[in-house]
Amino acid sequence: MNSTRRNPLIIAALALLLAACQPSDPGTDSGITQPSKPTQLHLVNRVDHLAENAAREPMLALHPDGTLFVGGYGRQDTGTDWTVPPLLWKSGDAGDTWSKVDVGTSGQGAQGNSDVDLTVAADGTVYFLTMGFNRSTRAGTHITMGVSRDVGASWQWNMLSKTEFDDRPWVAVTPDSTAHAIWNDGAGVRYFQGQDGGNAWSEQPRISDQGGSSHLAAGPDGELAVRVSNLSASGNQYDEGADAIAVSTDGGSSWQLQDIPGTIEWDPTFSDPNKIMRWVEPLAWGPDSTLYHLWSEGSEVFLARSADLGETWYKTLIHQTPGKSFFPYLISNHRGQLLASWYDIEGTVMTGRIAHIDASATVPAVTLADPLQLQAWNGESPDTAGEYLTAEFLPNGEIGAVTTIQDGTEGRYGFTFWRFSLR
Repeated sequence: MNSTRRNPLIIAALALLLAACQPSDPGTDSGITQPSKPTQLHLVNRVDHLAENAAREPMLALHPDGTLFVGGYGRQDTGTDWTVPPLLWKSGDAGDTWSKVDVGTSGQGAQGNSDVDLTVAADGTVYFLTMGFNRSTRAGTHITMGVSRDVGASWQWNMLSKTEFDDRPWVAVTPDSTAHAIWNDGAGVRYFQGQDGGNAWSEQPRISDQGGSSHLAAGPDGELAVRVSNLSASGNQYDEGADAIAVSTDGGSSWQLQDIPGTIEWDPTFSDPNKIMRWVEPLAWGPDSTLYHLWSEGSEVFLARSADLGETWYKTLIHQTPGKSFFPYLISNHRGQLLASWYDIEGTVMTGRIAHIDASATVPAVTLADPLQLQAWNGESPDTAGEYLTAEFLPNGEIGAVTTIQDGTEGRYGFTFWRFSLR
């Protein structure tokens, strides 16, 4: 979603979000689970990379050779140029230094001034998916896919769609090397498959005829899960009752819609002080094909897991705050571990949160980092600079995370790369 279509955070409204959450259901643990050791993720290093543009809604991905990539889009409040090349940086020294990646020219198809997604296949192919947004009409303009097979040195671009209201694209790669890309356009969730290392793309039947593309995750045996949400088309379309999780076990040929495990409310106006803002409701797969879902119900953040492809769920409370938690994100690795992230706000103080979750335990064990101090502002108010922050497992067992630098008063833009150890 393009966040500049609205005031990203109205602090006065968010400060009122102190209504009690729904009581825990019988499938919920009685308290927050914590490991005996360690008690905290420890900050190893923090690097502020300054650039000509803010890296809004940054995506973070790791190449098999250890190269890190960060993709995002710049703050362009008065701009309407959706054909500018998208923003991408890379680091070859575990995030200590960063350089901008030349992704090609607009004429070569590198076009996008809004939401991005970024993933790297097991063979090292980098998939960089982005969209355009017309800030005059407040509508998406296109979806385009960039593919690099040489660690970002060169790129091939494919224009997948030029439909008004194209919005919130995601890409994932299954173990058979098939790339899967989804997005929404106000008429449901569109779906493309990429073969031959991203050389050939073909449209598949829609996953849903209504709702938004809230998230996409690929499992260890080729399973796919799509979080279908009520809100789509950059907030221009609201389909009451569309909330569901679509699951495929046959490579995307067919989909089974499952109920979501949480009790959530949407605010299609983004202005109701009694509701929290939502956009991404993330999913992840464990190495044993357990499906995970992360969401906030206000002052509580929940993780649900399903061993039967979303038919039944077991819910764990992983975080409580005196204020509110919102804008969650989630990834997994092959060791049964998860990284969860979200924002907390209490009064006018807003922070980013990162949690390591050992999901291989009988009850998931949660280890939190200290709250991340943010460097993004909307006028004089703190700003998330998008609808999530992202984290990644690093090769040495550490954890990386990215937040946006967006300070027009000081003229500081770019992103912060955080590195944590689990000890």
